[in-house]
Amino acid sequence: MTDEYTSWIVTALITAVAFLLRVWNVGFPRNLVFDETYYPKDAWTMLQQGYEGTWPDAAKANTGIVNGITNAWTPDAEFVVHPPMGKWLIAIGEQLFGFNSFGWRFASVVFGSLLVLMTIRLARRLSRSTMVGAIAGILLTLDGLAFVMSRVGLLDIFQAFFLVAGVSAVAADRDWFRHHLADHLRAVGKPHLDGVFGPAQGWRPWRLVAGVMFGLACATKWNSVFVLATMGIVSVIWDWSARRLAGAGRKAWWSFLRDGVPAFVYMVVVAVGSYIATWARWLSVYPHMVFGKSWAGPNPDPGLSKVIGKPLAALWDYHQQMYDFHTGSYMMTQTHVYASNPSGWLINQRPLGIDAVNDIKPGQQGCEAVGDTCLRVISATGTPVLWWFAAIALVAAVIWWIFARDWRFTLPIIAMMSTWIPWFRYDDRPLFFFYAICIIPFTVTILAIWLGQILGPAKATSRRRIGAIVVGTVMALVAADFAFIYPILTDSLMTRKAWLARMWFRSWI
Repeated sequence: MTDEYTSWIVTALITAVAFLLRVWNVGFPRNLVFDETYYPKDAWTMLQQGYEGTWPDAAKANTGIVNGITNAWTPDAEFVVHPPMGKWLIAIGEQLFGFNSFGWRFASVVFGSLLVLMTIRLARRLSRSTMVGAIAGILLTLDGLAFVMSRVGLLDIFQAFFLVAGVSAVAADRDWFRHHLADHLRAVGKPHLDGVFGPAQGWRPWRLVAGVMFGLACATKWNSVFVLATMGIVSVIWDWSARRLAGAGRKAWWSFLRDGVPAFVYMVVVAVGSYIATWARWLSVYPHMVFGKSWAGPNPDPGLSKVIGKPLAALWDYHQQMYDFHTGSYMMTQTHVYASNPSGWLINQRPLGIDAVNDIKPGQQGCEAVGDTCLRVISATGTPVLWWFAAIALVAAVIWWIFARDWRFTLPIIAMMSTWIPWFRYDDRPLFFFYAICIIPFTVTILAIWLGQILGPAKATSRRRIGAIVVGTVMALVAADFAFIYPILTDSLMTRKAWLARMWFRSWI
C-alpha cells in the first residue's frame, strides 16, 4: 500500500470523526442563536424569491420559526452587508431538511468537516508526512472554536474552508510548476536552464482552482481579498525562485512579468468572475425586486447602466453602499460586550458568548443542583491548551523561518498573517474572536510541523521514543482540554459552579 493511498484513508477517517462530532445533536438548541437571526432567514427568503427579504419583527419571527411559522417575511428587499455565497450554502441545508435548526446548520457541519480534510492535506503537502497531516487534522477536530463554528448557521466556517482550499491550491501549484520545470530539463537533456528563461507554462490548473476558491471566499466575506492578494504575490515569487534555482540567472527576473501576468488572470480575474457568478440569481431577479420600505435599494448611475447594463450597475452601487456601511462612522460608534481586539486572538483572550440560558432553578429542565442554579451556554472559544501551544509554535516558526528559510513554514505563516494582521486596521469598531476561525487552520499546521520535527524519523531510536512521549503528551492535553470544555461548546446543562470552573480568566466571562 502506497503512502498516498494510506494518507487518503487516514484523511477520510479523521474527517469522518470530525463530522460525527459536529453533527451529533447539532439541532439543539432549536432557537436562532447570535447572528443566526440574520443568515438563515436571509437564506430562506433567497430560496423563495432569489434575494434577501425583510422580517418586520425579528424577535417575533424568531419565535415563530421555532414553532414552524416560516412565512413571516415580506418581499421587500433587505439591506444586507455580506455577499451571498455563504447564505446560498446555508440555503442548501434548508432546502434539504427544512427551515429548522438542523437545516440551517447542516451546511456548516459539512464545511467544518471539509475544513479538517483540507487542513490535513495542506499539512501533509508542506511536510511530506502523512503523520504530520494526521496530527494537524486531529488538532483541528478538537479545537473548540472550529467545533462551534461548524455547528452554527454563520458565514465564517465557509470562508475558512474556501481560504484554506485556495492556499492549498497555491501550494499544489508550487509543486506542479517545479515538477514541470524538472520535466522540461529532462526532456532537453540539460541539468539546468543555462541562463535562459525556460518554458512559459501557461496552463496552471491549480492556479485556476486557487482563483475560484479565493473568489468564493470573497463572495462569503470581503476580507478574504487580503489573502488573495498575498497568495498571488507569493505564488509569483515562487515562480521566480524556481527559475532562478533551475539556472535561469538574470532571465529569472522576467518571471514577474511573464509568469505574473498569467497569474493575475488566473487568480484575480478568475476570482472576480467566480465572485460575480455568486450574484447571478440576484442579477436575474433585480428587475422584479421590491424596494422602498426596508431599503431604498441601489441607485445605479445612468451612464454606467448604458455601458454594462442596469443590473450590473445596480450591483456596483449596492457594493458601494455595503462598503460605506463597513467603513463608515456608524460602525465606529457601535459597542458590544463581547468585542475582542485582534491582539488577543492568538491566545484566546476574549471568547464570544453565542447563546446562554441562565438561572435555571433546581427541578427545572433536569437541573439537580444543590444550593446552586444551572445554566446552558455556547461559548465560541478555542481549546485553550491548543491555542497556547499553537501561539508558541508560531513564534518559534517565525524565528526559524527568518534564520533557516524553511519553506514549510513560509506558506502557513504568511497565510495566517494575511488573515490576522488586516483586522488591526479596523480595531476601532467591534470585532469578535470567532473571526479567528480563518487563523486556526494555519496555526495548527505550524504546530503539527513542529510536532513532526520533535517526533523525528520513523526509526526506533531513543530520540523517537522521547519525541513520541512529547507529542503524545501534547495531543493528550489537547484532547483532555476539549473534553473539559465540551459542555460550554454544546449548550449542555451544568451548574453555575461547573461553568465557573471552566472560566479560567475574567475576560472569558
